[in-house]
Amino acid sequence: QAPLVVSGGGSVQAGGSLRLSCVGPGATVTITTRGWFRQAPGKQRELVPRITSDTVTNYADSVKGRFPISKVNAKNTVYLQMNSLRAEDTAVYYCKVGYHGGTHDYDYWGQGTQVTVST
Repeated sequence: QAPLVVSGGGSVQAGGSLRLSCVGPGATVTITTRGWFRQAPGKQRELVPRITSDTVTNYADSVKGRFPISKVNAKNTVYLQMNSLRAEDTAVYYCKVGYHGGTHDYDYWGQGTQVTVST
């Protein structure tokens, strides 16, 4: 079973909303951050928002005020609420969970989910 399971992508008209969910990991690890990245065709993967274990958030300027990130620790889940979607938000979205193990930090990556915004 994949350590992270992502759901919620799809197609939407500009101005619409979608919510992505990322569940996991199932392993008992010390999670440091949960975040979302995206990669559009021909572009590098970029951080969208992330949230730390202390619930400190960081957002890309392009999504500030539109894409709130949240987490429910009891459900081992991080959410990305995407509002006021624009065509330029079209990308494959990935969930990443960072965790600390021993003397190193590691990452889990979820499978990508396509988000397509049409005008």
